[in-house]
Amino acid sequence: MKPTLLLAAVLMSLPSAIPAADLPPVPDAEQRPHVVKAPHGAEREDTYYWLRDDAREDPAMLAYLQAENAYTDAVMAPLKPVEDALYEEFVGRIKQDDASVPYRKHGWWYYTRYETGKDYPVHARRRDAGGIDALSIQAANGRGDFAGEQVLLDVNALAEGKDYYAVSDWEVTRDDAILAYAEDLNGRRQYTVRFRNLQTGELYPDEIKGVSANLVWADDNRTLFYVENDPETLLTVRVKKHVLGTPVADDVLVYEEKDDSFYMGIGKTRDEQFICIGVESTVSSEMRCTPAADPGEFTVLAPRERDVEYDADHFDGRWVIVTNADGAKNYKVVTAPSGSTSRRDWQEWIPHKDDVFIDGIELFDGFTAIAERSEGLERLRIVRGTPGGAGGEGEYVKADEPAYSMGLSSNPEPDTAWLRYGYTSMTTPATTYELNVDTGERRQLKQEPVIGYDPSQYVTERLWATARDGTRVPVSLVYRKGFQRDGSAAMLQYAYGSYGSSTDPGFNSTVVSLLDRGMVYAIAHIRGGQEMGRAWYDDGKLFNKKNTFTDFIDVTRFLVEQKYAAPDRVAAYGGSAGGLLMGAIANMAPQDYHVILSQVPFVDVVTTMLDPSIPLTTNEYDEWGNPEQADYYAYMLSYSPYDNLSAQAYPAMYVGTGLWDSQVQYWEPAKYVARLRDVDTSDNTVVFRTNMEAGHGGKSGRFRRFRERAEMYAFMLDQLGVRTAAP
Repeated sequence: MKPTLLLAAVLMSLPSAIPAADLPPVPDAEQRPHVVKAPHGAEREDTYYWLRDDAREDPAMLAYLQAENAYTDAVMAPLKPVEDALYEEFVGRIKQDDASVPYRKHGWWYYTRYETGKDYPVHARRRDAGGIDALSIQAANGRGDFAGEQVLLDVNALAEGKDYYAVSDWEVTRDDAILAYAEDLNGRRQYTVRFRNLQTGELYPDEIKGVSANLVWADDNRTLFYVENDPETLLTVRVKKHVLGTPVADDVLVYEEKDDSFYMGIGKTRDEQFICIGVESTVSSEMRCTPAADPGEFTVLAPRERDVEYDADHFDGRWVIVTNADGAKNYKVVTAPSGSTSRRDWQEWIPHKDDVFIDGIELFDGFTAIAERSEGLERLRIVRGTPGGAGGEGEYVKADEPAYSMGLSSNPEPDTAWLRYGYTSMTTPATTYELNVDTGERRQLKQEPVIGYDPSQYVTERLWATARDGTRVPVSLVYRKGFQRDGSAAMLQYAYGSYGSSTDPGFNSTVVSLLDRGMVYAIAHIRGGQEMGRAWYDDGKLFNKKNTFTDFIDVTRFLVEQKYAAPDRVAAYGGSAGGLLMGAIANMAPQDYHVILSQVPFVDVVTTMLDPSIPLTTNEYDEWGNPEQADYYAYMLSYSPYDNLSAQAYPAMYVGTGLWDSQVQYWEPAKYVARLRDVDTSDNTVVFRTNMEAGHGGKSGRFRRFRERAEMYAFMLDQLGVRTAAP
């Protein structure tokens, strides 16, 4: 075991070995013969397959996880002062009695607020009246004046006595009288729906279990539509309707999705006239809708076609649809009559552009806001007039910095000239603005308070790294003012790079603790995301997946060459599919990273994708490929982190997971760490932390997650030899 560095409580760190006698033995999981077979005849030996226990009750498996936790506790014990210092910094930047910007809907102003020292939010509202607006309510909340407030849910009270608790969706009836909410008690994202009378506070006996966090009320204020999950795969398979006060067993099946490669959700249109069921796979989608006032048969808007995606909204007597149909790879906007049931009715309104990706739209009386991406950055375009009319190119909402993140905020009411949007950068905390599209006036409604933070002391940059195939990859950087680019600094590089999910350059308050200790923080906007348009995503999935990994490595090498970091002081961080990225770079370029941080990592790609009983597997075939086909099997096997572990020197690693994770099952990182310990020829430290009460997102509550982050960062700082105290 490599001697761990004990960080001094002053400015500089000094190496100090932990006596071996003070550490428990490095955990060594038992090996048991097991062959994983593919339909085309391929076989692989997986001696740690036994660590999978769907019931999470096997004593031997639990004993191994507990041994790993005990070992992590021992390794981290000398770093507890550093962890505590980081935690206090993280929490110390939070305004504990903060509240969200209120938004108005149906004559009420809705918001979420926190109370000092409490982990969970309070969801509340105030009735609209003369002199009441978002700013006045924020001022009242800031004074602790809650007169006139109606509490919808005090999640602190609901979570009391529970190891894990989350409310992930709640919806109020159209008459504002009844609340439905979806709660999760273990982080597995299998929700139970409960109902509350907002006048009396009464909790109704109705209780719907095994559903997703996706609820919609019909206009009768008694009928709730919800999405039922398959109990084994957790796939969203059925839409049902429940009439309040009737037995849940009598709930009517509205729609069942037979294709297990599709996800499903339900929602209301912008004008609230329709309830729509949306299903989508990686490459196609379909919507079916029914009148909200008198729900009946759900009529298909346009039948699903492979490689055709669309997302429709209804407003001002027509459908407005964002789609990639007819070769619009970066999407276009079309319109159709209310009674349309075919793509033949679609009329182009906003044309496709090769260099601009349309990310979404928001419809208003007299204008439309279009969220776009170009050159790796987000922007908002305002197009005036009626959808389908001659609105012209429109104008763009101005940004204040060269690298930033900008997106549509909460705009539930269309009859306004004010567009609400969010703005942030790596040096600017999340800010909510309102823009009057008629007058051009811009109002700042709120900037996230970050106690003790001075943005003038930090610098952000936008760079372009050239990948090995010549592709230019955008990189966002931030560091503290006074940073010397001399090739001596420590750096943390982050990326995700899957599912077309873009990682935009936003503010991260925990990163400030790293910058204050002289580190550089970099976001690599690698292929597999959608920062540069749809082609950027397509070039990082299926048979192009390795571009994601090589892009990340090439960004690292570029930043080291440019002397933003020392070659032996680079840390890498990713989670979930980003954890797959971490596993791949560890196999492909271990010499480029001194330490790797990997949370809930998807590292056992082939075995997981061969098993359709595992949640998310069948939905992912068009993302990763179906290994039941020999060509996909061979390609996935060539990069799967677990399968490509080999006898070589690996970086130090911090690996984290949740026992109840439903998206990346705990046994993937458990198996990975067990095999890594067998083949790693280095003396570098590897720790594996399992949260025994949580799922994919870690522990519930706003402070607990900071404790987990503090432990991970303390490990990283120690490995990189970074001083403990911030200036």
